[in-house]
This record gives sequence, C-alpha cells and structure tokens, in this order.
Amino acid sequence: MKRSAWRYLWTSQDIRKKLLITLLLLILYRLAANIPVPGIDRTVLATIATSGGAGATLFGLLDLLSGGTISNFSILAMGVYPYITAQIILQLLVPIIPALERKIKDNPREGQKWMERWTVILTVPMALLSAIGQINIFSQLANGSILTTPFSLSGSALLPSMTVVASMIAGTMFGIWLGQLISEFGIPNQGLSLIIFAGIVSSIPGNLAGILADPQNGWWMLLIILAILGLTIFAIVYVQQGRRNVPVLFPGRRVGNRMSMPVRSSLPLMVNMAGMIPLIFAQSILTFPAIIASYFTTNPTPWVSKFATGVYTLFGGSSPWYAVLYFLMVLGFTFFYTDVLFSQQNYGENLKKQGAQIPGVVRGAPTQKYLTKVQRRITLPGAAFLAFVAVLPYIVGALLPGVSQGSLLLISAAGLLIVVGVVRDTFNIIDAELKLHGYDESLIKG
Repeated sequence: MKRSAWRYLWTSQDIRKKLLITLLLLILYRLAANIPVPGIDRTVLATIATSGGAGATLFGLLDLLSGGTISNFSILAMGVYPYITAQIILQLLVPIIPALERKIKDNPREGQKWMERWTVILTVPMALLSAIGQINIFSQLANGSILTTPFSLSGSALLPSMTVVASMIAGTMFGIWLGQLISEFGIPNQGLSLIIFAGIVSSIPGNLAGILADPQNGWWMLLIILAILGLTIFAIVYVQQGRRNVPVLFPGRRVGNRMSMPVRSSLPLMVNMAGMIPLIFAQSILTFPAIIASYFTTNPTPWVSKFATGVYTLFGGSSPWYAVLYFLMVLGFTFFYTDVLFSQQNYGENLKKQGAQIPGVVRGAPTQKYLTKVQRRITLPGAAFLAFVAVLPYIVGALLPGVSQGSLLLISAAGLLIVVGVVRDTFNIIDAELKLHGYDESLIKG
C-alpha cells in the first residue's frame, strides 16, 4: 500500500475516532490536574521544592511521576497510583489464596471481572491512606502544616480535613474513570498507562527549561543530562526487548492418511517480565515507614521521638543507605513478582495439553521446573539492570554534586520506564489496529 501509515491513521474513521477520544480525555485529565485541593497553603508547599536536600528530592520525584500535580497539590496529587497499588496487592494474593487461584483458573473471564471490581473497591482505602500520608509527610518536610488549618480527624478541624481527603480521593477516582474510558473508547487497554505517561511528559519541558535557567549549569549540563538520558533509554529498550528463546517441539498432525512432520518452535522468555511494577512496589514499601514515623517525631517521650526521627531520616531519602535499600528492594521484588507472574502462566501444563515438549525435558511438572529455572537465570541481569537504573539519579547526584534537581528528575528510572514502555506498547497496539483495517506494512520501521 502506497499511502503513509500516519496518513492512514486519519483516513481510517475508526482509528481516527479512537485517537481523538484519547487525546480529548488526556486534555481533560491535564485540565483537572490544575484544580487545587481546598485549604492548601501554597507558600508553605513552595518552600519544600526550594529548600534543597532530600526533602526536595522526594518532593520533586513525586511531582514528576504525578505530572506536576504535587507542586500545586491538585485533586489529582495521588494520580492513579492507589489503583495500581491495589492491583498489585490482588495479583500477589491470587497465588497465596488457593480459592482465588481456582476462581481465576476455572473461569478466566469472570475471574478478570472479579479482579477489576475488587481492584476499584480496594482503591478507596488505599487512596485514603495515601492522602493522609501525603499531607502528613509533606507537612514534616515543610516543618509545618501545608494546610491553612491544622490537619486533624477530631474537633473543629475534622470537617476541613475530611474535605481535603475527600477531594483527593475523588480526584484519584476521576483519573481512574478517565483511564477506563480511554481503554474502552480510545486506545485499547492503555488508559491508565497513558494517564501516567501524559503527566510525566508534561513536566519534561519545565525541567529542561530549569536546567538552562540555572546559572551554575547552562548548556554543558543540559548536554550531559541529554547524553545520559539517551543512553539510559537505549539500554532500557534493549533490555526490555531481551528474550531467551527456549526450543519447543510440537507433535505432527494427521491430515487424511498422512502424518505431518513435528513442528519446531520456541517459547520466548522475557529478561524483564515484571516491567516497572517492582519500582512502584519498592517505592511504596520504602515510603510507608517514613509516613508512620512522621506521626511520632514530636512524641514527648525522648527515645520514641529519637527513634522515629531516625526512621524518618533513613526512609525519607536523606540517607545514602536509602539508595542501597532501594537497590536491594527493586532487585528482590523483581525476582518475587516475576516468580508470581511466571507461576500463573503454568507453561508446563499448557504445553503438555498441546502435546508439545522441550527436547530432553519430561512433560508437565518437570517442564515447569526447568522453565522456572531458566526464567530465574535470565531475570538476574534484568533485575540488576532495573535496580541500577532505579538508583541512577542518586549515582549521578553523587558524581556530579552541581547537578540541579530538575536534571536528576529527568533520568529517574520510574519515569523513563513508564515513558519507554507506554510508547512501545501504544505503537504496537496502533500497528495491530492498522493491520486489522487492511494496512499490510509495519508502522514501526526497524
């Protein structure tokens, strides 16, 4: 076909409609991201970003991942991350609770509906905890309340405090609803990913402008950061595309009186099967102790206050041990989450049902055991790379002390993995849509 793929996107009415719906819903999300939570003291909030140190680092990272909604503390300050956290929790519970595992395996379609329903239900308490935690931890970073009235769940401050929490939860649920609309009427199954992607991309121009505006950095720092950024993106794409092809032999089929020859194929095992989930999980776990400790830093008992302050300092990002813990947790969670996902695939039993066999390996349980062993071996370099990219901003900050906060945020692992992953998946989905509509050439040129 002679026409350009991009031109075909707009001449195909169905694809054009999906793209326009996606674009309009993303614009609506970005407009909502500028609606502030009632009762926020923006002057106090601004002092966190300009204070420097670990507090500004944590604040800036959360602001990048939320698409700038933290800096003005909008109703979408939590983004859709409570939903993702709830989704991760349910996925981890499936292999642990036999009844849930049977429910998913016996009727996958109904099991998926059950998972989606309970993910939304679990999102509400997760958003409640996250909202209270964000208000409390940012108040600690600012050495005072970020609200115009004290935050309390009792007395005269109850109503203003509940208004703040309710508006944050409502904003999160609104973002989830927009993501579901995109998945249903726009680009299929990419709603929440595009919501997060749009937020991250929208903050990149501001960070680039901040690097140029910094008199200590200028063009040379911008070139260094862009070089690191380019190399990191190339490495992420290379590792994400990494596969280990395990040979599989499918039996021949009888056609009339003749028997066809066995078919040799391969089973591709991914080097990084877990994607960015270990990063989100590790960040959630590392942030939780700091949130809990922040409630006790002003305790009148000296040893309680001292212990809580130490925990808050360790898990608040101001200690170099934070980067070490982050590296180890990403490494561990990558192995753990990959094992959970891989066991749910049950390749050994599925290959046995098809009559297929890995040469030299007995069908069934031995096949599953062999594939699990191979998957764990190839996961090691993938997990190590993911953990290294996760702590890359800390490494760059230690090697180049003059690097600005915006520069470090541009090379954050979570942001880069999300951007690269969403762009790749979205192009693959659009490519599949084009082929379904009769376009016979690949959209992405190698």
